[in-house]
Amino acid sequence: MRKPDGKIVLLGDMNVGKTSLLQRYMERRFTDTVSTVGGAFYLKQWRSYNISIWDTAGTHAAVCRGYRLLTSWGSLISCVDALGPASRWREQFHGLGSMYCRGAAAVILTYDVNHTQSLLELEDRFLGLTDTARADCLFAIVGNKVDLSEDGPGESRQEGGGGPGPAGSGCAAPRLPRQVQPEDAVALYKKIIKYKMLDEKDVPAAEQMCFETSAKTGHNVDLLFETLFDMVVPVILRQRAQGPPQTVDIASYRPPARTKSGCCA
Repeated sequence: MRKPDGKIVLLGDMNVGKTSLLQRYMERRFTDTVSTVGGAFYLKQWRSYNISIWDTAGTHAAVCRGYRLLTSWGSLISCVDALGPASRWREQFHGLGSMYCRGAAAVILTYDVNHTQSLLELEDRFLGLTDTARADCLFAIVGNKVDLSEDGPGESRQEGGGGPGPAGSGCAAPRLPRQVQPEDAVALYKKIIKYKMLDEKDVPAAEQMCFETSAKTGHNVDLLFETLFDMVVPVILRQRAQGPPQTVDIASYRPPARTKSGCCA
């Protein structure tokens, strides 16, 4: 299999719809409940480039490797208790997330527009994981589940391909009051620019990098991924121009021989 030319990583807490977004784009389908344990990835051919898109688990699922997270809190608590103190599973989660982000050309930070906490978690728990990404990494802020908000697009809109979801799912879900406004996502994007110590004139404008999507209806899903693919291509070209990182084979390395100084002993 050909090595990917670039990497995109999805980050965000549990139940914000990261896996569903990726499945909607790559497989043109929607599944109501999908739990990712650890990480999984797809390969996308874009122009002449091979781009890997990594789907990662949320905070708790990432550290509950080998366990199935059920919907009840009791199951979740049992899973976390089995791992020991909270500090331990947070360390494991941080290590896994940092590993997936290593060398990433772009990161999709995903939240649920109907839950404020999911946006706050991006800054509090997930932004630090991107320290292992490329210095010129792109950031997209994505508010998912707009189909569930009171002011969101109707379920009849099937943008982004695919049908409305599993057969027999004709009942519309109850609408929820929106808790996160578009300007909140823009504010987070600007915080990220400061955190990364970047100049605003050197990065895409917030209007280009903040999206609102619905994995269920496909609203803006194609726009999100294909905008990022187009932006990642120049990152790939810069990486190729810089060449592969220089490495040293420690096993065969021999220090240079010391020469005697001209001074008398």
